[in-house]
Amino acid sequence: MKNFIFISPNFPANYWMFCRELKKNGLNVLGIGDQPYDELTTDLKDSLNEYYKVSNLENDDEVYRAVAFLIYKHGRIDWLESNNEYWLERDARLRTDFNITTGFQASDIPHIKFKSQMKAYYAAAGIPTARYHMVDTLENCLNFAAQVHYPVVAKPDNGVGASHTFKIEDEEQMKQFFELKWPDTAYIMEEFVNGEVNSYDAIIDSHGQPMFETGNITPMSIMDIVNKNDNSIFYILKSLPDDTREAGRATVKSFGVKSRFVHFEFFRLLKDQEGLGKKGDLVALEVNMRPSGGVTPDMIDFAHSTDVYKIWADMIAFDRSTMPVGTHAYCAFAGRRDGKDFALSHADIAEKYKGNMKMMERIPDVLSGAMGNQMYVAVFNSRKEMDEFYNDILKCNE
Repeated sequence: MKNFIFISPNFPANYWMFCRELKKNGLNVLGIGDQPYDELTTDLKDSLNEYYKVSNLENDDEVYRAVAFLIYKHGRIDWLESNNEYWLERDARLRTDFNITTGFQASDIPHIKFKSQMKAYYAAAGIPTARYHMVDTLENCLNFAAQVHYPVVAKPDNGVGASHTFKIEDEEQMKQFFELKWPDTAYIMEEFVNGEVNSYDAIIDSHGQPMFETGNITPMSIMDIVNKNDNSIFYILKSLPDDTREAGRATVKSFGVKSRFVHFEFFRLLKDQEGLGKKGDLVALEVNMRPSGGVTPDMIDFAHSTDVYKIWADMIAFDRSTMPVGTHAYCAFAGRRDGKDFALSHADIAEKYKGNMKMMERIPDVLSGAMGNQMYVAVFNSRKEMDEFYNDILKCNE
């Protein structure tokens, strides 16, 4: 029986389903988390063979000792994973420390986590990226902005999501950025790309071949959603465009991805942009070597009548899957922000779209910055129906 350590199986809340499918496939599923065992859901408890509680998952030494104990008790660990961006580096260090070879090692982290180091791998794949400058002095950053023209975007080189990302429109805002940026953090500054984020989401086998592929579109900038405290929308595509599929597969090959669930982001240009391409072309944004966050795995299931939790667990256990993909649809996410005067109430939305709705829940505070406070997930056969849904969800009284 293969031993699988799942880090933080209780958060996000839907990740117990990865554990469920691993256990169904005959793996010995061992969880490490900081939530008391008695507070875990029954579903998660039933999906684990053992749970080791640490007082704080941020304590590397404590988690290290937890892994060592589980090895002592169960023997060699075949897999260790969290499927979570936040723990990606620590997962790699633990694999390296305990000679777990079925995933990224500590030496792999720079090129999959640092945005500046991703550039060379995109270049090798033939995919353009925005021009950039590593933030150093105010004078040099002003010179870079003069070269590529305002606006420019500055963000931590090794960051998660849109955290502490700045859109800088002029010299005055550049000076403000230097006052606000974190002092001991490396920042990358890039030319602004006028594009809509398109993703390539896939489960990749041990040979670097996709077992399942889809994608989503985010019409609104996550950076603006976070910085402007705005509503949030994105949707799973009914069918993946050929150029996104090609770019995604080329990125998988260039980065050497094997045995992973991935979420790669690209800009689709909304207008011609010198040095990057023509309107409609794809430009690389960043790689994320884990599933798209929040409820996206569930949305993928709704859109394609499938089960990506099972496909991923089949990849781990068998390196193949017989899980069929059913009928295709659009799956829309809308996250409404508290405090706005919406034209339709929660009850109005629930009644009008009861035939389409898949999920209606409050979003955890830790995720609300990028996702809003109240989420609605619904499935539609046509783009026209989905657009009407978004209009109803987001319309405010004047």
